Formats: sequence, structure tokens, C-alpha cells
Amino acid sequence: MPDQHLTLDAMQVVAYQGEPGAYSHLACKHTFPDWSSVHCATFADALHMVERGDAYYAMIPVENSTAGRVEEIYRELKRTQLYVVKEHFEPVNHCLIARHSMGLEQITRIGSHPQALAQCDNNIKALGAKSQAMYDTAGAAKHIAEFDEPGLAVISSELAAELYGLKVLKTYFNDSVGNTTRFLVFARQQKMPVLEEGSVYITSFMFRVRNIPAALYKAMGGFATQGINMLKLESYMVNGNFTATQFYVDVEAHFQSAAMQSALEELRFFSEEVRILGTYLADGYRLKSL
Repeated sequence: MPDQHLTLDAMQVVAYQGEPGAYSHLACKHTFPDWSSVHCATFADALHMVERGDAYYAMIPVENSTAGRVEEIYRELKRTQLYVVKEHFEPVNHCLIARHSMGLEQITRIGSHPQALAQCDNNIKALGAKSQAMYDTAGAAKHIAEFDEPGLAVISSELAAELYGLKVLKTYFNDSVGNTTRFLVFARQQKMPVLEEGSVYITSFMFRVRNIPAALYKAMGGFATQGINMLKLESYMVNGNFTATQFYVDVEAHFQSAAMQSALEELRFFSEEVRILGTYLADGYRLKSL
């Protein structure tokens, strides 16, 4: 059933963080090729567009195979009431980009988002350049297109180089082959797929354990007993409180399966709060390694 609070213009709009040409933009184009993509300054802005009904989906990066989790999004998860309805894995081809007048030998600084800098750290050092943190990969490309800063090159996508009229000095500048970012797609309404035999599902949820000895061990025990594969377990503090730890979890199970319901019953007994973010089909990229 369509969301009655959405405007007609928002029914095929997906929001993302970053300037046009960012990897989130590429993920939107590959996942929703016929939709309009709207760029936002922050992850919170992209999520708020969906919350307000100005966009149908938000495409949000959560982790990278080289640099690990995207820290900022875990702060936003607690604040939003949106649901996860899909995952997408986007191969990342970091390019070293500069103005047409600059050569490799002139580079003294390389700017980009901290995640991209971390993913290219060895190659940056090999050039003898210094890293310069910038708010966004595509925003870094836009910056050098607008401002001629001597010695500054950036790490961004080929799409960004094309959009901003820049030169690609090196392709596949990332340190690791197969560098990939996982995205989650957020929506206002839960879109739980029908449980079917033979399909692989992921359920994402958050919880906070009770402040008792071995609470985490006991809370997770039901998943081990039920033979449910845990794919991801992340912890982060809530409001700077060292005793109130929030956990984010991905498991390979459908929310409505008997095993999952039994495991959640045990989890809830040892937790102060449990919030199901969503159940969705496993992406084909993940299935290659399952």
C-alpha cells in the first residue's frame, strides 16, 4: 500500500548524502536507475527528506570492506523511526583526480572524505603526499573545480571527474582490490518480504542490554541455540553514557521465522529495549560468499 503522506513528486525520489558524483549517488543510479536522485548535505538531511515525505527512500552507507563502519550513521539510527527495506553493495573505484593543469609530480596534498583517505592510505603515502580531510568525495572534486589550490588533488569517482570537468590521474587508487561499500535503503513504511523457502533474508535490529553480569552473552544465546548466523554486531555508547551501550545487529534470518521469534524472545528478556529495523532479501553480492 503506498504511503498516503508522500507527494506524487516524491514517489520516485531517492535521497543521498553528498554532492552529485558521490559513491552514494552511484549507488542510487545503480539501484534505482529510473528514479530521481536528490543530494543532501548530511545523512540526517537525507533521512529527514524521507521522514517528511519529500523522498521515498534514503540511500545510506553503513560499512566498507577496507575502512570498516561509517561511524556517523550509527548516531542517526537512534534518532530516526525509518525502516530498512533493502541492502546494496557498491564496488568502489577510487580515482586520483586533479585539475587538467596538474601532474602527479606536483601533488603535495590529497583531499577527500576520511573514509576514502583511509581506503587509499598506502597509495597516498607512496606519492609522499599529505592527507586532507574533506566532507565528501564528490564535494572534494567540486572544490578543486571551483578553487585552484596549488598541490591539491582529490580522491573521488570517475563520475565526479566527468561532472566537474577534471582529469583522472590514476584509476583504482584504493589500496585493496575489491573495495566495496554496503548501503542500506531506508523508507517510512516497513516492507517485509514474504517468508519463502530457499530465499536468504537479513534482519537488522538494535537493542540495549540490561545492566546485569553477562547480559550480552545471555541476550545473544538464543541466536546460537537456534542456529541463526550473526553477520554483524556493532556497539556504540548512548548519550556518552559508559554504562548504556547500544548494539546494532544483522542476522541471517526472517523476522517471522520460528527460530528468529524464539531467539528474540530470549533477547527481549535480557534487554531494556529492542527495535527491529527491518527484514529484507540478502543482496546478490552477499550471496556469492555465503
